[in-house]
Amino acid sequence: MSLNVGVEMMRLFGELRHASTGKWVRARLGGRLAVDSRAALLLWEPRRIVPTYAVPDRDVRAELVPVEPAADSDVPVLHPGIPFAVHSTPGQPYDVRVGDDVRERAAFRPDDTDLAGHVAFDFDAFSWTEEDEPLFAHPRDPFSRVDARRSSRHVRVERDGVLLAESHTPTLVFETKLTPRFYLPREDLKAEVLPSDTVTACPYKGRATYLSFTVGEDLAWTYPDPLPEASPLAGLVAFFDEVVDVTVDGVPWGRPDAPLARS
Repeated sequence: MSLNVGVEMMRLFGELRHASTGKWVRARLGGRLAVDSRAALLLWEPRRIVPTYAVPDRDVRAELVPVEPAADSDVPVLHPGIPFAVHSTPGQPYDVRVGDDVRERAAFRPDDTDLAGHVAFDFDAFSWTEEDEPLFAHPRDPFSRVDARRSSRHVRVERDGVLLAESHTPTLVFETKLTPRFYLPREDLKAEVLPSDTVTACPYKGRATYLSFTVGEDLAWTYPDPLPEASPLAGLVAFFDEVVDVTVDGVPWGRPDAPLARS
């Protein structure tokens, strides 16, 4: 019987999962080492979309102060906007102290025999490097990939009857577990762009700035200076298909069922 790989991956979404990584991982707080590990694991709590790092106890350089566990979360999807301190599996949380710097509930030891002797850390609470390369947003998922493909599909983007963009030269981005996104040349925008101060980060593509319009704030984003592997996306504009109306070759594209996510 042939298995649908995507379905099988989703079947595991509700489980506690881990994977080894051969990368040298370090975390710093106030310039001082909190973690220094060559034996880190990538850890996904149940229903958590992106991984964090868990390291052996011997690789922890910080002081871990136990705090009272909170009730397990029943949130159906722990997307990147859900704080690390919200857990979906039993375990012991800790405050992390490095010198005079303290990060509350920034470490967590799951109650799991396969993870015995490992502690997971809040990515957002520290400055991280893999080897000597700085990281941001969250660790990269080894089971995800991002492919950008130039296309000649005819893409129209509207909201409340206002045409925001129309292009015959989109670049499509295919990212594992996410709906494909359309990245359009800036010159194909058809509506006035309003300023936005919003900036977010993607570990695969870089830092994104946002675009607003008279019909809505932060409806689109762009990577002015993407990471080298995402260079084909430089300056292109993508819209949140969740809140705009997209047609592709004259056919309504429909809105993704997943929570708001960039790709």
